[in-house]
This record gives sequence, C-alpha cells and structure tokens, in this order.
Amino acid sequence: MARNSRQQLITFEELDSATELTPSEQATWQAARDATDQAYAPYSGFHVGAALLLADGTIFKGTNQENAAYPSGLCAERTALFGLAASQPGHAPIVAMAVAARPSHGEFGAAFPCGACRQVMLEYESRQSQPIPLLLPSRNGTILRFSTLATLMPFNFSADDLPPA
Repeated sequence: MARNSRQQLITFEELDSATELTPSEQATWQAARDATDQAYAPYSGFHVGAALLLADGTIFKGTNQENAAYPSGLCAERTALFGLAASQPGHAPIVAMAVAARPSHGEFGAAFPCGACRQVMLEYESRQSQPIPLLLPSRNGTILRFSTLATLMPFNFSADDLPPA
C-alpha cells in the first residue's frame, strides 16, 4: 500500500513545425539536423546529431559515434557536450540544445536522449547554473520544447548526493 502517493508532471510545449521556433532556435534545430550527416553509424544505421547554441551565438555540434565493440560508442548529445568542454574551456553559457535523428536513408524521426545522456546533460545545466532549453523531435512529427533539461530527469543523481570531499 502506497503511503504517500505523489505525481510528477512534465511540462513542455508541442510545436507543429519549425516555423514556430524563434530564429535562434531554428538555427540550432537545423544544425542538429545537419549534424546527422556526420554521424558514424555503420552498425545501427541510426544517425543522430546534437547542436548547442552558446550565448555568444556560436553553434557547436556533436554526432553519435559507433564502434564494432558496441559499448565503446558514444551518443551525439555527449559528444557535443564533452567536445565543447574539451575544445573551449570557459565557453559562453549554453542557451539552447537540439537533437535530431534519422535512419541512414530515411526521413527524420523521434530522438529522445538515453538515460546516460540525460544525466550528462543535466550535469552541464547544473555546472552553468542556468537552464538549458531543449528541442526534440517527437514520434508524431511535432517539436517538443522543454524549458530546462531537468524536466527530462526529475529524479537524478547530482553532486548533492555525494559525501562531502
């Protein structure tokens, strides 16, 4: 018997098309879609691109990178975030993120970050102490706009869960 039953709500906007995005969101959205062309996905055939919009207007991209030893690959969301941090220490804050996915020879479809990516994305949002809005394509062809990455992982592991150093 549940003693204290609670409900968790997820808040997001559902947009019918990219024309409803702001100009900076449209650029980030398109960059994520363009990034799928550079994905290395010879095993799954599932090309994923991620784009990060920085406060200075720079867009930084990442792609999924597969490996014959499957666990050795890395998702687009993490290549974008890790690549940005490695190549541009002290970079401008991330003000938006978008993810896109498509099969090797097909149309764009849904792209929902895996749990590991959600955890990493949330760590970056926490590091910069400000929300990172996220754009994701849905299964029905709409665009989902989240105002913060925390929405995707409400019960997450953070530095607050670690013992003091």
